[in-house]
Amino acid sequence: MTANTTTDPAIDAYLAELSAEQRDLLLALRRTIHELVPEAVETISYGMPAFKVDGKALIWFAAWKRHCSVYPVGPGFLATHPELAGHGHSDKGALHFSAEKPLPSSVVEDLVRDRLRAVANEPS
Repeated sequence: MTANTTTDPAIDAYLAELSAEQRDLLLALRRTIHELVPEAVETISYGMPAFKVDGKALIWFAAWKRHCSVYPVGPGFLATHPELAGHGHSDKGALHFSAEKPLPSSVVEDLVRDRLRAVANEPS
């Protein structure tokens, strides 16, 4: 985490309950989001760790039985990232990843930037 990072103890508790493999994947994602958006605020939303910017939801992540997920990822994003072929996803905007199929850091960076643009265009 960056020096200015404030973490939410509820997210720390969520991560502590996971397998080491899933915890490592989600900690890396968490760290990357903090590096890209140091002003983002951590919270729990819909029972999942999340980040908000200016009070608006930016991104969520979660661990499930067989994979981890990051939300929201729309079909347009998937279409512009052919390197995600083979990664599972859901109609509700989840992109699945695991230690066997991790998310490339360039994809995480693009996703965060894409979400920042979307959040900036949302009405207040």
